[in-house]
Amino acid sequence: MNAPIRKFAAVLAAAVASAGLTACVGAFNPQTDPTSPVAPRVQALVDANREYPRWADFPKSPEPQPDPAVVAAEVNTLRVTSGALAGEVSRIEWTLNEDPAAFAEAVRARVDAVQVAPVTQNTAAEIEEFARRVRERGRAPPPIPRR
Repeated sequence: MNAPIRKFAAVLAAAVASAGLTACVGAFNPQTDPTSPVAPRVQALVDANREYPRWADFPKSPEPQPDPAVVAAEVNTLRVTSGALAGEVSRIEWTLNEDPAAFAEAVRARVDAVQVAPVTQNTAAEIEEFARRVRERGRAPPPIPRR
């Protein structure tokens, strides 16, 4: 039942888009108002710069193009270094072969070993108090008696 509505909406969207695009066609070929006092000057500037920019007007590159042999040598160097890097990466142990609980406990011990500033502890307590108050406010009210 919804399929005709979707098709109609798609056709309508396509029609609106094409109408919007046809409205912009005039912007690509603007005409100068012949009654304007600056019309001859504007038309002269447009005619003078109609072919601008040309490739000949762009500055040439000051550096000569690199020799293909030099580029090939640099590519080969990159291939060798990427192979060496791949070898180093393959030697890295990427998986944890230890017990996850023991790893978590070791991380907790390292974190606990770092002294925390009293200001940080106060801030954590304030955050916990704020969270408790928000939880209290977020509780649903008691049900309304229906009798």
